[in-house]
Amino acid sequence: MLPGYLVVGTKRGGSSSIAKWISQHPDVAPCRTAKGTHYFDVNFQRGWDWYLSAFEPVSNRWKITGEASPYYMFHPLAPERIAAALPDVRLIVSLREPIARAWSHHQYETQQGFENRAFAEALDLEEDRLRGEEERLRADPRYESYAHRHHTYLQRGHYAEQLERLYQYFSPEQVLVLKSETMFTDPHGELKRVWDHLDLEPIHIDELNRLKATHAPLDVPPELHERLADHYRPWNERLQQLPGVDFTWNAQPTKRTGHGDR
Repeated sequence: MLPGYLVVGTKRGGSSSIAKWISQHPDVAPCRTAKGTHYFDVNFQRGWDWYLSAFEPVSNRWKITGEASPYYMFHPLAPERIAAALPDVRLIVSLREPIARAWSHHQYETQQGFENRAFAEALDLEEDRLRGEEERLRADPRYESYAHRHHTYLQRGHYAEQLERLYQYFSPEQVLVLKSETMFTDPHGELKRVWDHLDLEPIHIDELNRLKATHAPLDVPPELHERLADHYRPWNERLQQLPGVDFTWNAQPTKRTGHGDR
């Protein structure tokens, strides 16, 4: 089966939850590599046959199959690669308030052993860490950038730039943009939008009623929070102008946020 949908991002924005929910639909064929293959970002050199081996044979048992990688939305070559291979695919994007996303991303990379600098220091280092990395990714399809994948706390929150790149290759009708926070306050409502987007019969998933926030507090000093709010304000305003986006965030200094990192 050729994938009919891809969950493309964003990292620490709920893409794992969406992928899990979709996989529970009886008409969705499973991906054999659990959440996803990372084919269009870091495994592209493995080839098309390798990619297809992750999916079930064509059968009347299922209506659609797909996978997820939050790096697809951010990797500079992934959207073009996806469009060339799967021009009719449906994309799902979940966007989280960018300050909370950046904080959660740093917490995750630290826990995984990929980061040893404090949050504020890592933000200050990001420009130097990433200098020339996107150019290297574009120049050598086999190149995998550690910094671009693990240390892009600020840049991954530039959602407008990433969504604009998707719209270069896909029509707005092919892209469903979800607000991550709403997924965790109204999961059944947001999942109904997913079923509609994938042309699947709605189903009820009981576990959504038990969905609760699980992530660590957003413990960002007020002055750093203000700096980040100023940084993201023009990006958020630009995002609001794009098709499929009917939400925004009011970034206020806080010790906690209200949804999970799943």
